[in-house]
Amino acid sequence: MFDIFNKKTKTDCENSENGILVFENTTDVIRAENVLKAKGWKIKVMGPPPNIRSGCDLVIEFPLMEEMSIRRSLLEAKLNPTQVVPVNSVLLEPVNLLHEKSYGNFFMVRAANMKITVDRNTKLIVNVSGGGCPDVPYLAGQMVNKHLNDTPQPKDIGYTLCAYALQIAYDRVVEIC
Repeated sequence: MFDIFNKKTKTDCENSENGILVFENTTDVIRAENVLKAKGWKIKVMGPPPNIRSGCDLVIEFPLMEEMSIRRSLLEAKLNPTQVVPVNSVLLEPVNLLHEKSYGNFFMVRAANMKITVDRNTKLIVNVSGGGCPDVPYLAGQMVNKHLNDTPQPKDIGYTLCAYALQIAYDRVVEIC
């Protein structure tokens, strides 16, 4: 029997009609992402479309058909989005945070304003840059000149939006390698 209230979809956001969850601050977005992913929801953290920015540089894209169940999961975690917006116009499409670029033997992944560059051959991190958070120099100092397998993950050593964005870029680099 189909029970929409307990169903945890594995539907990919890209293959369905989507909605955007807007939160008051970045901390709530990160908490919501962790709650929803732990419950098995396929969601994506994206940049907000320009016309719905609310002070937070992140939104969560989700399958709109699952809105009621997702809202229930968030309420259980005491998280309440300020807006739930259906993506029914190009103007409301969230902005992809990830961008990739090759430079010969090097490739760079950018997530929001944070960048990580890796040597394809050695898998050494050769540069970490971007953002404007106070922990960026620390993150770079802990990661640059280290092999991907030996570097700490940004989420384990940073606490800012820049560390969060760098984690997204780092995860993509690991996936590529």
